[in-house]
Amino acid sequence: MRFVFQRLAFSLVVLFVATIIIFFGISAIGDPLGEIRSQPGISHEALQRLIDKKHLDDPLIIQYGYWLRDLLFNQFGTDLLFDRPIWPELSRALGTTLQVVLAAEVLAILVAVVIGTLAARYQYSLFDYGTTLASFIGYAIPVFWLALILQILTVNFYEATGIRIFYISGLSSDDAGTGFAWLVDRIQHLVLPVLVLSIASIASHSRYVRASMLEVINSDYVRTARAKGVNERTILLRHSLRNATLPLVTVIGVSIGHLFNGTILIETIFSMPGMGLYFFNALNTRDTYSLMAWLVVTSAVMLLMNLITDLLYGVLDPRINK
Repeated sequence: MRFVFQRLAFSLVVLFVATIIIFFGISAIGDPLGEIRSQPGISHEALQRLIDKKHLDDPLIIQYGYWLRDLLFNQFGTDLLFDRPIWPELSRALGTTLQVVLAAEVLAILVAVVIGTLAARYQYSLFDYGTTLASFIGYAIPVFWLALILQILTVNFYEATGIRIFYISGLSSDDAGTGFAWLVDRIQHLVLPVLVLSIASIASHSRYVRASMLEVINSDYVRTARAKGVNERTILLRHSLRNATLPLVTVIGVSIGHLFNGTILIETIFSMPGMGLYFFNALNTRDTYSLMAWLVVTSAVMLLMNLITDLLYGVLDPRINK
């Protein structure tokens, strides 16, 4: 429990420091009312009401205090342009992005563990060389190019056959229905963005698993198990895989953070109402309060993933808790 409390306290301190960097970093960029001042018809009285409401005439440290109060007790407060509550739209976007990111990461882990394990088991085989080449290609492919190619192929297939397998935009259809029909419709919308996001992770994770498996299956205790007559399948699945996945746990925590950032491009291409599109829209309208809320939520998610990674590492390797 001490280990858990230490990690939790450290994460909260880092998140607090992150709020300071986010607020003063965004505030240093320029006038938060620049976009509103450029709008025709904006009256001086309306502008002054906005300044008073957001305390924009106060020193930055006072503004930070009010912003932090809204963050903690008022769900990030309201945006600048339309005075709308920030959290309802941001939470909907977060839910959409989590569906994409978690599905992409689960797919990447499952595929990478299978590929990495088989590549290590059959080292220097045709399968090993083929997956190595495929992982290099997966690293090199730009995700936006892959997303556009998959969209074109999907549209061409639909025009040629009249059969719609996947959707190329949005999160659900207007007539998605309920129950199983709704689930199928949601999967049809998620397949392409999840596939695009997971490609680089599959390439990365499979290389980690292969390297770890090679180290484990050539260790003394595995050789001892072989000498005792334990069959190869038991050695691979029971004695080798658990120890080989320890480095992968660390990589997964970092990978989810990268996937979160990658959704900015993917969600824009697939017109998905997630965190990426939310960030893009907030940046276009120069809504600094929405931008700061997005950055805080993203930081919190990354810290949460790192915290879960640390805790999982402690469970998988008891030496960490000592």
